Amino acid sequence: MRKQILILSVLLLAVMMIAAQCGGGEAPAPEKEAPAPAAEEKAEEAAPAAEEMTITVWTKEGEADGGLPFLQSIADAYTAENPNVTLEIVNKDVEVLREDFQTAALAGNSPDLLFTVSDHAGPFTIAELIQPVEGLADLGQYVDSAVAAVKLDGKTWGVPASNGNHLMLLYNKDLVPEPPANTDELIAMAADLKGQDIIPLVFNQTEPFWMVPWLGGFGGSVFADDGVTPTLNTPEMAATLQFMHDIKFAEELIPAESDYDGSDTLFKEGKAAMIINGDWSVGGYTDTLGDKLGIARIPQVSATGNWPAPYTAGTFFMFPAELSGAKLDTAKDFVSFVTNEENQVKMVEELNRLPALKVALDDPAVTENDLLKGSADQMVVGVPMPTVLEMRCNWDSMKPELLAILSDTKAPEDAAAAMQTAADNCLLTLE
Repeated sequence: MRKQILILSVLLLAVMMIAAQCGGGEAPAPEKEAPAPAAEEKAEEAAPAAEEMTITVWTKEGEADGGLPFLQSIADAYTAENPNVTLEIVNKDVEVLREDFQTAALAGNSPDLLFTVSDHAGPFTIAELIQPVEGLADLGQYVDSAVAAVKLDGKTWGVPASNGNHLMLLYNKDLVPEPPANTDELIAMAADLKGQDIIPLVFNQTEPFWMVPWLGGFGGSVFADDGVTPTLNTPEMAATLQFMHDIKFAEELIPAESDYDGSDTLFKEGKAAMIINGDWSVGGYTDTLGDKLGIARIPQVSATGNWPAPYTAGTFFMFPAELSGAKLDTAKDFVSFVTNEENQVKMVEELNRLPALKVALDDPAVTENDLLKGSADQMVVGVPMPTVLEMRCNWDSMKPELLAILSDTKAPEDAAAAMQTAADNCLLTLE
């Protein structure tokens, strides 16, 4: 018995020793906390500061139409969220922008971003001065017609910010309660307006962009079906030039002289009843005329029954070919910011331009806006702006002959023939 008790005591002692080794007994003292990292170590672990950079944007947006102040306000909002980025917004006339960018890019000194018109895509792509945007933006979110306006050779060369950029008839409701439906009505109402010492109609007489809608109304086009062969010496062009001559000299609908700024001032001051101008101008006229402003189609050509067909496109962001790295990333981010839904709706509200972003088209700012309804109605009968390089030959050939017609120094048939010769000669320089 004593032997059994002894064995049990030994076994019990062994069990107690094993239990102690497995965690039994007094709890171990808590481990000491690791010391906090030194200030220098914390600084090394913090995210690096964002790179300071300046993005220079050249734009055709101006003060008079409100486009430049609006773009600057969006740029200010962007820099408020991204204080490391400075955005320099530089305004240039449309043609000056084209010429200056070509010169600067070839010298390796181009701006970081362009905000301009679709017809610049042609000369810029031929010279390889801009880069395609398929990998720079989600193009599926934008209106198809706006994206199509900057497609060349199977690639897209700009990110759209607005849709339209087309000419239309804007009128002062105090002077013209109902807009003329056709050119016969336009001429008929002119006598009463002139009797009140009011100029019936103004537009930029110095640029063929304002002539092209009438050419469409007379059934003409600047290109053959192939889209690159100029067709300027035609009966339709001669009829267009005759019409423009007649409304100036025979009917006296338009003033002796009026460039863009002159026409704009006459309309804003109430000295002109109607103006043919672009959708970009609506914001400025709304500020001046308020609910007295009306928008309608350019009057139908009574002689043909055709509606004038203004060129349609929009405004676009284009990326210089040499832009890369952090600057390209920032430029992409800024473009995305400008064209997000909030800022697209803001553009509609402040500038009365049709948005390029699909979802913005359903906003009440668009669907309940009578001015935008008028703008959209005009765009329906417009035609896409040609962006091929050959269009530059047409513009340069049409301008001097249009000026000759409106200064009464050349017959329409002679002017049309001279346009064609100049365009054909210009094409030879492109080969």
